[in-house]
Amino acid sequence: MNISIEKKEFSEAVHTVSRFAERKTGTLPALSSILIIAATDGIKMRATNLETGIDLKLHGEVKTEGVVAIPATLLQQIASSLTSEGKINLEHTGDIISLISGTSKSSIKTVPYEDFPSIPFPENPKNRIILSGVLLKNLFTSIASCASSSTVRPELASLYLSIEGGVLTAVTTDSFRLAEKKVPLSSKGTQGKFLIPAKNALEIAQALPDDEVIVSFDEHQCAFVGNTSMLVSRLTNATYPDYRQIIPKESVVEAILLRKDFETALKHTTIFSDAFQKVRVSFDPKKNTFTFFARNADIGESVETLGAQVSGSALELSFNHRYLSTVLSLTNAESLSLTAAGIGRPLIIKGVGDTSLLYLISPMNQ
Repeated sequence: MNISIEKKEFSEAVHTVSRFAERKTGTLPALSSILIIAATDGIKMRATNLETGIDLKLHGEVKTEGVVAIPATLLQQIASSLTSEGKINLEHTGDIISLISGTSKSSIKTVPYEDFPSIPFPENPKNRIILSGVLLKNLFTSIASCASSSTVRPELASLYLSIEGGVLTAVTTDSFRLAEKKVPLSSKGTQGKFLIPAKNALEIAQALPDDEVIVSFDEHQCAFVGNTSMLVSRLTNATYPDYRQIIPKESVVEAILLRKDFETALKHTTIFSDAFQKVRVSFDPKKNTFTFFARNADIGESVETLGAQVSGSALELSFNHRYLSTVLSLTNAESLSLTAAGIGRPLIIKGVGDTSLLYLISPMNQ
């Protein structure tokens, strides 16, 4: 192999692809490597940890075709040391590949590329939709934090994606809170649902292009295909709980308040929360106020009363303040609607005018 690539593109490609290489020590060397393929149709970089995988096309000159596998960590360190100007040449002879940049030359011992596993692609092309890469990135990164961090119940450590009636619905829950976001689709023909591990979704979000992406899936894996890249993840083999059962159908009180007031007051109140991160909220329809309260026996207490549009019955509930603040990353709406169904029942937060979001939090013991 003998190829030439602009250093900036090479460096960016290495950093993107290396995310998908296996990071654990003692694994098959090929899994901890980046595969570089030079052929008549161009240059590609590949990596997989058997959970996720990537195939990325690069612009460059192919002088001699070939295939080589290089340890990802080492290649990433070299890429980080490169200046952004000029080109880098990769020349492969025997089991050594030389990286030549200006007056600098590094020689690396390669890994047997025959051991590199194939990256599986969904077998059923009928299950596919087209989405903006930017939209998909925002969707994954915003709701993934609400998935469980434990793998004891793998379905709760996953994103549930459902396509029905021309709408993509994405849901995550850790059993204490739940985030649901809906995205309208241009095509209404595709139907289906699948579970993608939340950590995989976050890795994929980091590598997605901004332009349109084709999302396809079958029973075992899903793929995200752009103009220059293909990203693949295995799917979670489990049944997602019927989350709609826990969403209250009725409410006893609703408060509508400005997002900036909610954010400022909550930020101040959390300073005084206890070891359980508890914050109490109060709805007062008579005074049209919404109040945050926190008490810490060691430092004191705080009360923040906000003007709000409150309708229904007076009510007090306690929540983990981290769960309350999560909604700020889920919607850009200027006002928030908070509805509650009573003592011990979940709180639902929505962005006023944002029909895509439903965020639910279970209360703590008073």
